[in-house]
Amino acid sequence: MTALVSRTCGLAAVVAVIGLLPWLSGRDPALSVLRARSAEQEPTAEALGAVRRELGLDAGPVALFGRWLGDALRGDLGRSWVGGGEVLPAVLAASGVSLALMGAALVVALALACALSATTCTRGARGTARARTGGAAAVLAALPEFLVATVLLVVLSVWLGWFPPYGWQGPQHLVLPALALGLPAGGILGRLVDDALPAVFEERWVVLWRSWGCSPGVIGRAAARRALPAVLPQFGLVAVGLTGGAVAVEVVFAVPGLGRTALGAAESQDLPLLQGSVLVLVLLGLVGGALVAGVRRRMLGAALRAAALTAPPPVTTPAGRWHRVVLAVSTAVPAVVVCWGLPGEPLRVDPSARLSPPSWAHPFGTDALGRDVLARVGHGAAATLTVTVLVCACSFAVALVVGFLPGLAEGAAETANAVPPVIAGILVAAIAGPGPVGASLAVGLVSWPPLAAHAAALVRENRAAAHVAALRALGAGPTWVLTRHVLPAVAGPVARHAVLRLPGIALALASLGFLGLGTPPPAPEWGLMLAESLPYLERAPWAALAPTAMLVLLAISAVSLSTARFTRTRAGNAEYRAVRRGLVPA
Repeated sequence: MTALVSRTCGLAAVVAVIGLLPWLSGRDPALSVLRARSAEQEPTAEALGAVRRELGLDAGPVALFGRWLGDALRGDLGRSWVGGGEVLPAVLAASGVSLALMGAALVVALALACALSATTCTRGARGTARARTGGAAAVLAALPEFLVATVLLVVLSVWLGWFPPYGWQGPQHLVLPALALGLPAGGILGRLVDDALPAVFEERWVVLWRSWGCSPGVIGRAAARRALPAVLPQFGLVAVGLTGGAVAVEVVFAVPGLGRTALGAAESQDLPLLQGSVLVLVLLGLVGGALVAGVRRRMLGAALRAAALTAPPPVTTPAGRWHRVVLAVSTAVPAVVVCWGLPGEPLRVDPSARLSPPSWAHPFGTDALGRDVLARVGHGAAATLTVTVLVCACSFAVALVVGFLPGLAEGAAETANAVPPVIAGILVAAIAGPGPVGASLAVGLVSWPPLAAHAAALVRENRAAAHVAALRALGAGPTWVLTRHVLPAVAGPVARHAVLRLPGIALALASLGFLGLGTPPPAPEWGLMLAESLPYLERAPWAALAPTAMLVLLAISAVSLSTARFTRTRAGNAEYRAVRRGLVPA
């Protein structure tokens, strides 16, 4: 019931924002429509009055919102303010394209996640040491979708001629966009599964099954099924995010999907089309979240949902020599590059040195305006990393609070996750105006849902743990159990997950800056540098290589920090102390 109420409230809030969008910005909607239809026409009082009467804007926001909502409930999303066509057919056509692209990208992501976690599952089932696949997953997760799309376009389409470069006329047009979306998503999912499996193999039932002579295949399949409920909400959130978060990929390959339709409507101030696109995105998110919740409940079963689900104890993974080397290199190299580039001038334009290759004068080369790439990378670190860390920390704090209300977390996370960062940036910019603060707020609003869903799943499992039930039976208070056992067991995995989201948050902020909704040019910002260098990727790849390498090193460093576990956590020790004291059966 709580989840249903939270879904309803979240949907109502988003619908209210969408419906009142023409007035939330404080600007005259009639002026936006007039400028979109004819930029040369003088905005006289007569012309603006004619637009208001045509669109019914003179009735006021409340009356127009009620009329829009009533028409939407009847399946009528109105007509485009710019083109004059029906909004519903255009939105449905774009939704079909986005759903097809989402399905293909999800297949790629799931296949990649299985490949990344296969070694860990096999070795864990055999009782041998686990393999480290976090680095490969981090590199894939840190690759910007639009950069992957551009590289695939240049290599597989322009150079090799295997696939068409753009358009949407047949299945062959689906391959490159699906790869561009599925590779980073598969890296995230593979890392989450790879992090959840070792804890499962430490459970007592695995030892019992091995003593019975069960084969590694049987144990591996059972362990995978045991680990999936905790990470299954992430699969749903990623799947829904692929539907609306592929704006950049749809733009690169000219795919007429829902995200590209919404972005085009926002740029042309076509508010009915933007309202319909965002509304469909939210509905897709709610439906996808409900389906994932149903599958998760089906996998758990009634007995596990009741009380028998034991939370997996945290795993102690001592940091080895190679782990320390990777952490040192991935941290030291960006620090050296930043210190090396800070003395340079990031805004100095030299037309005679446009797209110069790396040299002694310009170790990382120059961009299309002749600006030194090393200086821009060094100066862009402060703006990129500071805002990214702050947004990540705020998202982590919100996720922990919301995660302890699982019903609220499900509905709110599904609603917020259904709005991609670009669309959230457009909505925030329409209300508060463009700028870095609005971009940070927009990304923060859509960054916490995956973390909250992860926290909610862990809270459910830890509250159902045997040692927690035993402590309650012995008279332990709810606050003591919460602070000493449940919270430490949840905070660690969610914190590692939040660290893994750092590169994605940085890229989302950069995308909004490139669209004019965040940090504007010519500021030296890593993602903005990437976007500016994409048209020259084939001729001058070094301009895009430097910020990409920094983002990849940031991801590797984040993974290394998230897996630097030298001692067992407090929650894990609590369960084993309970076993030794006879509170729960060993």
